[in-house]
Amino acid sequence: MTTSAATPLITPELVAVDLHATDRVAATRALVDLLAAAGRVTDADGFTADVAAREAQMATGMPGGVGLPHARSEHVVAPSLAVGKLAQGVDWGAPDGPARLVFLIAAPASGDADHLQILAALARRLVHESFRASLLEAPDARTVADIVTREVVPS
Repeated sequence: MTTSAATPLITPELVAVDLHATDRVAATRALVDLLAAAGRVTDADGFTADVAAREAQMATGMPGGVGLPHARSEHVVAPSLAVGKLAQGVDWGAPDGPARLVFLIAAPASGDADHLQILAALARRLVHESFRASLLEAPDARTVADIVTREVVPS
């Protein structure tokens, strides 16, 4: 994976612990805006369109109240993960109901292997209720970023 100490996959500035959104489009845009503010996405509208195109192929809702939007894009400068916690869940197309945790994976257009490694590592952790609960109960962005880094990012 090409993430390095200089560009960690996730940082507290990429976490929204109190995300307010009425639908997956608004939730995705809020997370894209975090990535853009952190300098990881060069064109928020372009990346949002890339994510929407990917979501149109197949909804990325997972059991357990999770949304997992992801896209490779020419607008992404470094593999990144933005996380949002929603007090009111948003329909992400999962069979068991709305998502309260949203993980937006942003990968450079040339980073196919990175994108799939991040997705696979995250999916392996998300099947565990204890992992999802620890994120939902995390009091702040730093704690969420620390949990994800510890549990998902290969060392």
